[in-house]
Amino acid sequence: MTNKKASTAADQAENLIHGVAPYQEKANEEYMNPEQVEHFRNILLSWKRNLLDEVSRTIHLMQDENINHPDPNDRASQETDMSLELRNRDRERKLLKKIDQTITRVDNDDYGWCDRCGIEIGIRRLEARPTAELCVDCKTLNEIKERQMI
Repeated sequence: MTNKKASTAADQAENLIHGVAPYQEKANEEYMNPEQVEHFRNILLSWKRNLLDEVSRTIHLMQDENINHPDPNDRASQETDMSLELRNRDRERKLLKKIDQTITRVDNDDYGWCDRCGIEIGIRRLEARPTAELCVDCKTLNEIKERQMI
């Protein structure tokens, strides 16, 4: 019985979207109603908080590991690790900017609608990609055009 409870808790934790449970849609519910908007705001804020925690962790890691290794191999390994870490943080910095832009869209009641055609992006797509600005069809067309340009 305990193993079943433990696996259920693990399954629930695995299904969380940046620490937030998936939205349970109700029958005949209006798209992007206040409850849904608040759900996505919580996802975005939680995601942002997690990324900022990673930035803080990296700063402390770099301060703690600022050791001058006498062995050139150890020093090269440390520099490579730091370089990868900084590259990841740069990607996350760009993602934080995108999250902030998306939060602004939420605040301006412009969230959840395709920038190109204006239709609903959809709850499940937004949960999979909270910063999505295009519906699946428009994004697919974008990707096809990008492949043709290569």
